Amino acid sequence: MIQQETISSIYDAVRIEEVVGDFVQLKRRGISLIGLCPFHNENTPSFHVSVTKGIYKCFGCGKGGDSVSFIMEHEKSSYPEALKYLAQKYQIAVEETIPNPADLIQNDNRESLLILNKWAKELFAHTLQQNEEGRNIGLSYFNERGFRQDTLVKFELGYAPENRHYLTKAALKEGFKDEFLQHSGLSIKPDTGDLYDRFRGRVMFPIQNLAGKIIGFGGRILKKDEKTAKYLNSPESEVYHKSDTLYGIFQAKKAIREQDVCFLAEGYTDVISLSQSGIENVVASSGTSLTVNQVKLISRFTQNITILYDGDPAGIKASLRGIDMILEEGMNVRVVLFPEGHDPDSYIRSVGSKAFSAYTKEQQKDFIFFKTQVLLGDAGNDPIKRASVIHDILESISKVPDSIAASIYTRQCSNLLEMEESILLAELNKIKLRKAKARPDGSGGNFRSDSPYGSGQQNSALIQTDEGYDSSMHLQFYPDTPTEPIFPDDIQEREVLRMLFNFGNSAYDTAHKTASAYIFMQTEDIEFRHPVHKQLYASLKFQLDQTGKINPDFFTHHEDAGFRKIAVDLLSNPYLLSDNWAVMHGIFVKTEDTLLNVAIENAINHLKMRKVMTMIADNQQKMKNEPKTEVIMELQSIHNILNNIKTSLSKALGVVVLK
Repeated sequence: MIQQETISSIYDAVRIEEVVGDFVQLKRRGISLIGLCPFHNENTPSFHVSVTKGIYKCFGCGKGGDSVSFIMEHEKSSYPEALKYLAQKYQIAVEETIPNPADLIQNDNRESLLILNKWAKELFAHTLQQNEEGRNIGLSYFNERGFRQDTLVKFELGYAPENRHYLTKAALKEGFKDEFLQHSGLSIKPDTGDLYDRFRGRVMFPIQNLAGKIIGFGGRILKKDEKTAKYLNSPESEVYHKSDTLYGIFQAKKAIREQDVCFLAEGYTDVISLSQSGIENVVASSGTSLTVNQVKLISRFTQNITILYDGDPAGIKASLRGIDMILEEGMNVRVVLFPEGHDPDSYIRSVGSKAFSAYTKEQQKDFIFFKTQVLLGDAGNDPIKRASVIHDILESISKVPDSIAASIYTRQCSNLLEMEESILLAELNKIKLRKAKARPDGSGGNFRSDSPYGSGQQNSALIQTDEGYDSSMHLQFYPDTPTEPIFPDDIQEREVLRMLFNFGNSAYDTAHKTASAYIFMQTEDIEFRHPVHKQLYASLKFQLDQTGKINPDFFTHHEDAGFRKIAVDLLSNPYLLSDNWAVMHGIFVKTEDTLLNVAIENAINHLKMRKVMTMIADNQQKMKNEPKTEVIMELQSIHNILNNIKTSLSKALGVVVLK
């Protein structure tokens, strides 16, 4: 368990824009920051970060929360693990006993694999520096490549000895279970025989995710053996998915964001050599074909990719598909081709970082010029092959979602191929029409069916006071709350809660001092019907009585997912007023906080109106079913009173109620 004082220190230190900014490229829009949501695929930003409220909210997929819940959702980690991640980021000491590896079975598989991978990384690194075989073979290899000691530490490089039981025996001795050794791919167990190491006689490249956690390994063999693969990677696991991973992304993400361009190389050593030379905005696909998810990973930090190709013609042609994939995601792509016999690693070691940077700036080509140059070189003067090249290039242009950019590419293509632009445009339109017809009906959107109040589990929560948590107020969220309102009063109840969350502590009048005091006074006789709204209303009232104020942070920071979700939803606003109205146009638009009294009165009156309308409908039903005349007269009297209240509320709201 992490002490409450430590948790408070973590929440005091974290900055939502810094936490989310490690994983998403954020740009300022009005008072919020926006970016592409990391939780679902999108090309137009719908992911908002509120610095003042300390929350994030995606208005596309509905995900939202604070810094802790972001780490939990993004890294699939538990609440304590997310707290420890943030504590490490902000250098806050967490007093917690280290779990015994023998007890890892108590953790879920994902966390167990991450702990095991971290331990293996430390073993490989120790072996590289302290083991005789590691120094003589592994360290000598890295020294020959020119890698400095600080580089070895930065990328946490290591060495796996020839001994086939080196890691396995050490892991079992530490208490790690053989099932996790097999799931992680660090050990292999044949149908007959003992468990043994997957990586042997190899220099080791730990593979990290965006948060810096070790999710897998790549190993390069140093002896010449035609029967053995030069590179060997960890197999797919619960934490390592090759198609979602880019080598070096953890070290490169900050530089990519700052320089607004990502260099995409092929191998581990390309990334390490460039990074050591000061070119840190570089990642690698680790020898695998580029995937959509890898492209989307880069798009969180920049819309610009520069692919670094070595001089291998066969490899270049095979990788052209990756360019189309980048274009389809709406990103800008340029290409740098190194002299024959060179890759990024060898070239920067040959000419140095200054000359390397100059070369990439001078030699980078846009994808149309590059693809045309490569494909026409093979086509020669053969008209059939040239026609095929033209169709291939137009297929690439058709994937560009921006119509203006596609038009520019088409004109450029016309000049390079010496063909009339109108012919190319006609063919391009045919391609787009064919693709449009091929799309299945109803594929235009995805609809969410998740509950707005949590994951469908029964959750309980305690109310926080200045003295800590008070168990006298026990709240429980109901499971399987449907997306559609189940009570007619949902919208009005929710609006009153929104006022409490956003403006509850604002000054109101001399009699009530705060807006929350006035709201509770006006609504104390009104029963909230939605179970979640009812519980949250009671929780806020208890909080005000105990502390004298409303504390939204208690709900956005709460361990319970149901509390966090509804709090973030109530605090979030998808509509932002641009500063340009006042700054550039001199137009001052009154906002909700400047018209606070009116907004609160409207919210309360709409809620009262909804309740009165419900009471009128119930009373009318009773009148229909009541046989006794004297009771009907009483009900009629009640009906008249309710109608008078409805009329009064209608005047206050400035509306005409027909029903």
